[in-house]
Amino acid sequence: MSWQRPDGREPQQLRPVAFELDYTKFAAASVLTKCGNTQVLCTVTIQPGVPRFLQDSGRGWLTAEYRMLPGATPQRQSRELMKLSGRTQEIQRLIGRSLRAAVDLEAMGEMTAIVDADVLQADAGTRTTSITGGFVALAHAFDKMVKRGELERSPIRHQIAAISVGLMEGEALLDLNYEEDVAADLDFNVVMRDDLGMIELQGTAEAESFSRAELNKILDCAQKGILELCELQRRALADT
Repeated sequence: MSWQRPDGREPQQLRPVAFELDYTKFAAASVLTKCGNTQVLCTVTIQPGVPRFLQDSGRGWLTAEYRMLPGATPQRQSRELMKLSGRTQEIQRLIGRSLRAAVDLEAMGEMTAIVDADVLQADAGTRTTSITGGFVALAHAFDKMVKRGELERSPIRHQIAAISVGLMEGEALLDLNYEEDVAADLDFNVVMRDDLGMIELQGTAEAESFSRAELNKILDCAQKGILELCELQRRALADT
């Protein structure tokens, strides 16, 4: 492969990943998640009650909100106030769907968990970093509730993480930064459980179509990254 990764990484090597728990004071849980130069603050709010369609069902609910701060990119972006862009809406729906797949909503009871993902700095992979860090924040919030006697057990039923993979000159590259993201021939975002059950695949060929063999290459690369991220999540939560 003639493409050289800008930061010198191997093709299937993650960027440096870090989780700083309890980064803020008032949220039920908060995690500053760093993936290379991408930084996302993930906070969790737990509040009583559920949307009307779940009232008296005994089930809880989880939703997510995603925003990018104006100074997160080299050129300032205007705040999204009254109207959210299509991109923002799509990303926060993805985060919510992914995290709901990790939770037993019946074990929550009639309460709502809101996961906020605020991008402080963006160098590609903001949605995958939001999901991976959002899971850590959510698990940490439920663990706190169990310790306080507010829940009998944690509603977490599956561990999940997300990663991007790109195809560049026939080679699968794990965890793209911005320079690679805009240059890749094929770009995928993959959400998986720690047992490698797939939750969501988002993939687009930028120019030509892609083959089944290339898709398999992408997924093999993603699985490696997901397993590594899950181990890093477990270490972060074990230190609390």
